Amino acid sequence: MLKIIMRFVYSRWLTKNKSLFYFCCIIFVALISSCGKENKEVGDHNISAVTAESEKLNSYFEDRFKEYVDRNPMFQTRLGIKTDYDKLDDISPEREKFELEEARSSLKWLIDSVEIKLLDKNTQLSYNLYKQRLENQIADFKFRLYNYPVNQMFGMQSRVPAFMINMHKVSTKEDAEAYISRLNKIKPLFNQLEKNLKERREAGIVPPRFVFDHVINDSKNVITGFPMDGKDSCALFKDIFTKIQKLDLSESEKNIFCDQAKVAILNSVQPAYESLINFLKEMALNKNEQDGVWRWENGGDFYYNALKRTTTTEMTSEQIHQIGLSEVDRIHKEMNTIKDQVGFNGSLQDFFKELKENDKFYYSDTKEGREAYLKEAADIIERFKLRLDELFITKPKADMVVKRVEKFREKSAGKAFYQRPAPDGSRPGTYYANLYSMRMMPVYQMEALAFHEGIPGHHMQLAIAQELENIPKFRKYSGYTAYSEGWGLYSEYLPKELGFYSDPYSDFGRLAMELWRSCRLVVDTGIHSKKWTRQKGIDYYTQNTPNDLLDCVKMVERHIVMPSQATAYKVGMDKILELRKKAENKLGNKFDIRYFHEAILTNGAVPLDILEKHIDEMIDKILIN
Repeated sequence: MLKIIMRFVYSRWLTKNKSLFYFCCIIFVALISSCGKENKEVGDHNISAVTAESEKLNSYFEDRFKEYVDRNPMFQTRLGIKTDYDKLDDISPEREKFELEEARSSLKWLIDSVEIKLLDKNTQLSYNLYKQRLENQIADFKFRLYNYPVNQMFGMQSRVPAFMINMHKVSTKEDAEAYISRLNKIKPLFNQLEKNLKERREAGIVPPRFVFDHVINDSKNVITGFPMDGKDSCALFKDIFTKIQKLDLSESEKNIFCDQAKVAILNSVQPAYESLINFLKEMALNKNEQDGVWRWENGGDFYYNALKRTTTTEMTSEQIHQIGLSEVDRIHKEMNTIKDQVGFNGSLQDFFKELKENDKFYYSDTKEGREAYLKEAADIIERFKLRLDELFITKPKADMVVKRVEKFREKSAGKAFYQRPAPDGSRPGTYYANLYSMRMMPVYQMEALAFHEGIPGHHMQLAIAQELENIPKFRKYSGYTAYSEGWGLYSEYLPKELGFYSDPYSDFGRLAMELWRSCRLVVDTGIHSKKWTRQKGIDYYTQNTPNDLLDCVKMVERHIVMPSQATAYKVGMDKILELRKKAENKLGNKFDIRYFHEAILTNGAVPLDILEKHIDEMIDKILIN
């Protein structure tokens, strides 16, 4: 209508009729005013509709998250919630099927009940992430048996006692009663575990022999000591005894609780573990000499799917394998430069041998040596904290500590890992260092490892995520391995730009850690796609890295029980570096590393393609301003 009037007003005829011109101008102004009012009303209506639809969906997210938490007592405890403090999780096939139906129902509701166009930008992202998660959960159900519920990395045999020791706080009598109740529930939980193992055996999903050896050893460690025998207290009794002694109770009350704990361990924990050990010994008789998932029915499809989930890309196993080979070659060249810098005469492999064998690169294999390692790791993190403002805008409120991996699981557990803090502040974030063998923890790798697990690595990432206020809870606690571990590996590199790794051996250690992750691309795909044996994987690590033999063995065994997981680190780091280079090139002198990190860390965990969109938006915003 306005265009018609404009043409009319500015026509030659109109300019010759001034009175009519003025009349039309009045009409034009009136129409403009009217349209402006109309647009405002439409705009207000749209804003209201967007707000309502976004609030509806976010409320749905919160309801579903609460329902999930209510169904999972152990997750409640991790969040600092004590509603079902006396219960353990349900791991039955019936629960898995229930979760599948919940996912299908939620997906249907999202599709049928949400007007996507009426969602604000942040809620649209939440919608897409939640929908994708549900779709993946439903699609992956056919592979639900393609795993080992007992293994040396995160198996139930060690996960339960680690959970009780590290997560179950005892501040009141009721907490102590709940602890004992949970001890009594370990036996029925392990009954479910054995049924799950039988179901996998029937499907041909049986772990290699070494897994049984590790799990049986871990299980024996849990039930070694008082009250089973007269030696030192077993880990669980020592834990509950120590926690009870700190309560403000009479000695008689404390003794009653300790007696109840003894009974629970003897009647529930001990028979549960003894039954599991006997079952595993029987299961181990079915000899399995092959390690990769290719041996399973549809194992190739499973592995490709696992790689997609882990890396959040469409890369094939061959593409990932070749990236690994290329990166190993590049890093070897950089290592040669440092080798020459420190004046070492010999090949890179000779230098590796020197680093493995020279005692000066290791803390002593003693109590004092382990205490010194933990103290120095904590000091490294504290020194980096002083530089945070140079790199970050948002910083975590939660504190973090460095701890040794518990003795009952340290022989089989990984080199290091991180546990996020409780949201209520009752438990700090924890960097666990495995000090079983000090030859696995060389001094020259200390900086890189501390940066990865602590600050600016996983602690920054996970603590900030759960402290965010503008995203639903499922985004605070969900994870994408390539994002999280990519950030961890990037965090090893980042301090170099601030002058850390001033010792060339420490910088060599940083490269050694990146080399380790690059080798993972080669070996993981080698085992699960190219039919490499366990020994071939071990040989590749020993020939191409300076790491101790036990370190190499553990890594290959990790590949075998966690297909694809180890590929996430290098894929994720490379993507972050690619995005940073992109931002630097487009922004030039407008590039600010703090805003780059802000875009990465303040949206929760996301797939790598979504991460790229966040960086593109950051670039556009800065360029406009």
